[in-house]
Amino acid sequence: MADSDDGSAPDRSDHESDEPGGRQHHHEHDSGHHHADDLETLGVAVLTVSSSRTRDEDAAGDAIVAALEAEGHEIATRDIVRDAYDNVQSAVDRFVGRSDVDAVVTTGGTGVTPDDVTVEAVEPLFEKRLPGFGELFRRLSYEEIGTRAIATRATAGIADGVPVFCLPGSENAVRLGTEEIVVEVVGHLAGLARQA
Repeated sequence: MADSDDGSAPDRSDHESDEPGGRQHHHEHDSGHHHADDLETLGVAVLTVSSSRTRDEDAAGDAIVAALEAEGHEIATRDIVRDAYDNVQSAVDRFVGRSDVDAVVTTGGTGVTPDDVTVEAVEPLFEKRLPGFGELFRRLSYEEIGTRAIATRATAGIADGVPVFCLPGSENAVRLGTEEIVVEVVGHLAGLARQA
């Protein structure tokens, strides 16, 4: 293997792969830059998981909508379901099957109480998990709430070619996750996930 221009061995991670005929295909992964695969305007489904909130009292769902619309995305659909495995799983499954939905963001049910079942309901739908989302969310949360950040099981993955982000139910947590992470990566992930 030849050395790269700076004398170090080339990085052979996910950034490049050998193709037939000895060619190499390079992928750009610089954050903050748009890529050919990125989707500029998305249709997003927002799901609130709560047994007590109504649409008029859904501050976390409102925060998700506001952050996404501020970036030019459209809300394709929005719903509230009670904290129950089947309710959550069927709602997310229905959302990812819609032709007008490019991404799904959920709020609620990611904690450690017995009725927090969002993670258990949604993860079986993932064909690919995105562990970096939860890791980054907890790191950012730690800066705000300290070690209590370990109590959130925020997660993300790709379900039926659609990125799904599962955030906690608090308005502050949702603002953090949506504004600092989701809006920064959702177009890129949606574009990559729909490649054949």
